[in-house]
Amino acid sequence: MLLCYSIYVQAGEQQHSGEQWQQLWTGFSQPLFYVVLIMMLLNWGLEAWKWQLQLKPLESISFWKAFKSVLAGCSVTMLTPNRIGEYGGRVLWVTEGRRVKAIPLTILGSVSQLVVTLLMGIAGLLVMRYQPAKDGAPFYRLPFRMEEILLWVSIAFTVICALLYFNVHNIVRKLERFNALGRFMKYITALHSFSRKQLLRILLISFFRYLVFILQYLWLLDVTGVHIDFFTGFWIIAVFYLVMALAPTIGFIELPLRAVASVELLRPFTDNVTGIQVAALGIWVINLVIPALWGSLLIFGVKILKVK
Repeated sequence: MLLCYSIYVQAGEQQHSGEQWQQLWTGFSQPLFYVVLIMMLLNWGLEAWKWQLQLKPLESISFWKAFKSVLAGCSVTMLTPNRIGEYGGRVLWVTEGRRVKAIPLTILGSVSQLVVTLLMGIAGLLVMRYQPAKDGAPFYRLPFRMEEILLWVSIAFTVICALLYFNVHNIVRKLERFNALGRFMKYITALHSFSRKQLLRILLISFFRYLVFILQYLWLLDVTGVHIDFFTGFWIIAVFYLVMALAPTIGFIELPLRAVASVELLRPFTDNVTGIQVAALGIWVINLVIPALWGSLLIFGVKILKVK
C-alpha cells in the first residue's frame, strides 16, 4: 500500500502527470502485457517440471500435481524469510510418510536456482564494470565499496553453493560415517540418487526459468514506459535479482526493497521513476502474489478434502 501511495504521489508531482497515467493505462492494454502475464504460467510450469525431477528418488507425480504443489509452496513462502518456508506447502502433495524426506529435495532445487542467480548477477556486475557505453563512458558503476563488497560476497556464495550442489552425494556419504547422525540421515538419503547429469539438468531448467524472469521484467518495463536497450536492461536486471537473492526479506516486506533497488539501478538510464516502480510492483504481483493466492486456494481445498 505504501508503494502504491508513493507511486501515486510521485506521478502527481511530475509535470504532465495526467499524460503519464494515460500512458501507463495504455501500456497495460498492449498485447505485450498479456504476454508477461502468460509467462507467469511458463515460469511456474518450469518450476513444476523441475520439482518432478527432484521428487523422482521418492515418487513419481504428474505434472499437474507438481504444478499445484509449487503454487502451494509459493503461498507459504510469502510468510517466511527469504522464502525458506516453500517446502511447507509443496509437501502437502507428497505421499504422507515421505514428506520430511522431500524437504531436502526442495532445498536442492532452491540451491540450483540460487547458483544461476548468483552466476548471472556476477556477470552483470562485471559487465557494469568493464563494458563501455556507446559514448566511451563507463557502462554504469555502483559506489566503489558497494560494488566490491557485492562482487566478492557473491563470488564466495557462488563457490560455496556450487560445491555443495555438485557434491551433494559425496557430502551425504561422508555424513553417513557419523553414527550420531543416524536418525537424521534417513531423511536425506534420497540425495544419493542424483548424478552429475541429473544435477546439470535441474540447473539448466533453473537457467531457463531465470531467463523468463529477465524477459518478463524487461517487457513489463517497456509496458510502463521505461525504454532501455535490451543489452543494458538484461544485465541491470541480473544485478537486481542478485541483490534480491542476497538481501534478507520476508514476503510482503520484500516489495519496498524491490522498488528501491530497481529505482537505484535503473535511474541512470531513465527519468521515469514512476514507470520503474509500477514495473517492480507489477512483477511482484504477477510472479508472487497471484500464484500465492492461487496456491492458498489449493491448500484450502486440500484441507476441506481432509476434513471430509
